[in-house]
This record gives sequence, structure tokens and C-alpha cells, in this order.
Amino acid sequence: MPGTVLLLAASPVGKSRLVDAASVLPVLAAVPPAVLSGTDTANVVELADPLEPQAVLTRLRAVAATPGPLTVFVTGQLALDRRQHLPHLALARTTPATVRYTALPWQWIREEFRLRSPGSTTLVLDLHADVDTWGWLRTHALDSGRNNAVYGRIAPPPSRRTVAVPAYMKTIATILRSGWRPPVEQLHQQAFGRLGSEAYGDVVLTVPPAPVAVPGGFAPRPAYRPERPAVLAVPAQPPRQEPVDPHTHIAAAVQAGRHQEADAVALAHEQAAARAHGPASEQALHWSEVRADLAMFAKDSARSCGIWLTVAQTRLAAGQAPDSPDVEKAVDRAHHQWGQVRDKSRAQELGTLLAQLRVRVPGRRPGALENVRKQLRELQATPF
Repeated sequence: MPGTVLLLAASPVGKSRLVDAASVLPVLAAVPPAVLSGTDTANVVELADPLEPQAVLTRLRAVAATPGPLTVFVTGQLALDRRQHLPHLALARTTPATVRYTALPWQWIREEFRLRSPGSTTLVLDLHADVDTWGWLRTHALDSGRNNAVYGRIAPPPSRRTVAVPAYMKTIATILRSGWRPPVEQLHQQAFGRLGSEAYGDVVLTVPPAPVAVPGGFAPRPAYRPERPAVLAVPAQPPRQEPVDPHTHIAAAVQAGRHQEADAVALAHEQAAARAHGPASEQALHWSEVRADLAMFAKDSARSCGIWLTVAQTRLAAGQAPDSPDVEKAVDRAHHQWGQVRDKSRAQELGTLLAQLRVRVPGRRPGALENVRKQLRELQATPF
């Protein structure tokens, strides 16, 4: 039976935009329809930066009425309406004040697919949340319908004045462009494996398919894993022999506010990796980067900055080039965290080290070194 694919990419125009959602459509459109759908043939419906929620609803109803397998790829950003505090998919005209009238209520997606046959609908999501929605996700799940398989991620708000890229969906499209479509859960795991540390901090969505009707009853469904906020994304890994994967343990500890416990677990793995592979090994540096992110989640910007600086210095000392992505990432994140340090003495100490690194690693944004020097001058001119 032919499949149907809906490609929906939506984000506001102007300063409310958090992610360049439509940038993923050319990459997805380059994938053969049958590969997108996982069926022999498929029809593709594309919506790029739609203006009106009713127009999107019309397309949702049309694809929901198709009899065969339906795969929906959604890229965009989430916002809450101010009256009911419910999640919406922001559209081109959406602003924080007009969410209720110009954005697509997420419950419409759930409701339109509610009557489809269990197991026939798959949602692949790459969403960025605004600040209010990110806070809402700490205590709520994004309900996409019990009968639907849901895979993807919700990323936190990007840095101020930064428009994020839909890295997860672009990775999905890149994998599919090979011409082979693995089972969707495998596809999801491969995408997170390629994203690596870029995905730390994301909410990970992994809801397997609903049971499919078979003669005499239903095929068994894998254990249901509800959508829930996850502080750390867990990249695809082979089965482990221990009781609990350390990333899962850390994620649970952070969600429960046990930041010291999370850091202790990561530190133990960092030290074990350093003993086994060396302090400059990727295994050890991975756990250093995890600890830097954990310090950020604990709102300890000074410690996060210090760890990122150490990671950058270790990579440089090991011979990595100053313009290598991993070195630039470490210095950029140290710079970002340094801007959040409120203790002036500590800020001056870390800023001096950052300025020295910025001479060697200027990064890709012009003026980074001068920004550090300017702030250091201001700190030195201000009495403590």
C-alpha cells in the first residue's frame, strides 16, 4: 500500500525565530519519497513556513484521511499561549503575544491522528522550545497521541540573538539520502549517535509504535516509554552489561536536582577513562564535557567555564588544531559561560585565561577576543 509523507517546517519571521526550520526542507526533499515513507511508493505533502493555523489543519486532515502508512516530519519551535499555557507550533506570523491566534495548537496534531489505525502513524520531530515552554516541559509531556510512534528531540532555547539549525532533522535526512531506510527507532538512534555531545540537554522523544491489528487480536507492543523531559540525550550505544547506563543515571539525578551526585558519577567515569586511555583521550574528554554541561545545569557558570577552558587547553596540548571544531566548541562554550559568572574576582581570573586562549582560538564569530578584553577592562575598572 502506498505511504504518505508530510514535511512540515514552521518558525516565525523576525526576532521571535529560534530555529531556521525551513532550511531542512531542501535536504529532506532530496530523499526519494519511498525512502522517506519506508514503503514501495509514497506521496509527499510539503508545508514551508505556513502563515495560518487553519491552512495547516486542512493539510493535517487530508493526510490523516489517507489509508496507508503516514510519516510526519515536523521541524520548528514550540510556544505556550498566555491564557491556557498549552503548547503550540509557532507559525510565520507568531509572536509571544499572539500564540493563541497565529500558532498551531499541538493538540490539533494529536486529535487529527487520533482515529487512524494504531501503528500506522509515525511522527519524527525536531523542535526548539522557547523559554516558557522549556520550563513547562519540566513538569509536562508533549502529548502527540497514544496510537502514534514518536521519535525526535526538543532542544532548549538557543543563546540570545542566535537562530539555531535543525541539526537532528538534517542528520535524519543525511542518513536517508543514502537510499536505505532503517527501522525508525534505529534511524533515531543513528541520528543521536552522530549528533553526540550536541544533543546533551535535549528532551529525547522515543515512543514506539502502537500495536497493529492481526487476525485474532493485536500484535504485542514493546514496553511503552512515555515522552518525558530528559536532561541529557543518550546517544545510541551497544547493550551494556551493568544494571544502569551512566548517562541514564546522570539524567535521572539531574532531573531530581541531585547535581552533586550527577557530577560525582561523571567524575568517576572521567577518572577511569583517563587511567585507561589517558587524560587527553576522547573517552576522558567526553566525560569532562559532560561535567561542564552538568555544572551549567547546576547554574555554576564559573565551574562550567573552568572545565571548558581545561578541555580546550588539553586538546591544544595534544596537538589538535586551534580551528578544529572540538577546540572551537570548547572555547566558545567557555566564553558563553564566562558571560554568566557574577563573582567579579572569579570572572577576572577566568577571563584572563579565556583571553589567552582567544588569542590562539579566535573562533568563527568576529570580535570574540576584543569582547573578552573589553569586559576584562570593565571588571578591572569596577571596584570589587
